Amino acid sequence: MDKTAFLSGQFLLAMPGMSDPRFERAVIAMCSHDANGAIGIGLGATLDGLGFHDLLAQFEIERGDAPNAPVHFGGPVEPRRGFVLHSSDWGGQDSVDVAGLWKLSSTVDVLRAIAEGRGPSQWVVALGYAGWDAGQLEGELSRPGWFNVVGDTGLLFDTDADDRWTHAFAQAGVDPRLLVAETGRA
Repeated sequence: MDKTAFLSGQFLLAMPGMSDPRFERAVIAMCSHDANGAIGIGLGATLDGLGFHDLLAQFEIERGDAPNAPVHFGGPVEPRRGFVLHSSDWGGQDSVDVAGLWKLSSTVDVLRAIAEGRGPSQWVVALGYAGWDAGQLEGELSRPGWFNVVGDTGLLFDTDADDRWTHAFAQAGVDPRLLVAETGRA
């Protein structure tokens, strides 16, 4: 396996004490990681006061029977750009397969398909993304701050945003209450 693609389809979890407050208790679904950089979608927090129906209204799409699911804070890069992580049972004009676990779409066709009841069976919507330039993520991973876990569609689609961080650590056999933000000094 290409070592520069090892995080695609996995989750990055922010460790306690992460220096960037935008990533406090972050759960990032890694969608691409190669020699050119990395992109992930944050799933650890939702945007207050913004639901899926609000997004549909902005695009003048009838909501049909689509639930008014929460919209997640996908990350600090391009916070007005939307992304849908979804099950592999649907694919649109720009859908990208992520390690055979889920797909990533970012065009309005996925919103229309969901609203019309012909879209993916499972989906999560986010605004913004987390991005790293070539070598940047590898540098961050060489220092304390991030913990990666195996990709799990249950964590992605069946776990509430408020519970994802704790649940992901628990699946890895780690009790996050026992993690500390600083190390000892001799």
